[in-house]
Amino acid sequence: MNDWAKGGILAQGTIEAICLSPEKHTGKKQIHEAEFRIGHGLVGDAHGGSKREVSLLALEDIKSAQGALFLQPGDFAENLTTVGIQLEKLPLGSQLRVGSEVVLEVTQIGKKCHTKCEIFYKLGDCVMPKKGIFVRVLQGGTVRRGCPILCHGPEG
Repeated sequence: MNDWAKGGILAQGTIEAICLSPEKHTGKKQIHEAEFRIGHGLVGDAHGGSKREVSLLALEDIKSAQGALFLQPGDFAENLTTVGIQLEKLPLGSQLRVGSEVVLEVTQIGKKCHTKCEIFYKLGDCVMPKKGIFVRVLQGGTVRRGCPILCHGPEG
């Protein structure tokens, strides 16, 4: 077992897309690679430095959403779109190794939407409150589209 994770392997998958936006409450644009910084999150994203540093949503959940035929990764304002992991089932404190450098820790499952944002008005619904997760950066580095993700349970 690696020193970055104390719990057992829970899931593994890949990064389908990396998305960012300099503004909050809007969809995000896809980029090929990104830098993740400890205590900040995704460099260049509006949510960097907030308590919800980085957001993740599974491509499978995007495809199951209302209007899925027209949806792209980033439309729900997620930073990382994953494939192969039921993100909402990961326990708080789980650690995600993304690629060879970055380690993330699950800090929140879902969220409350207090106001109707641009995403809701554009799509008529939002899966992020039920299916999305938020993480903080424990170890920084670069992530590229197609990187593997290995999920470990929280420390004992």
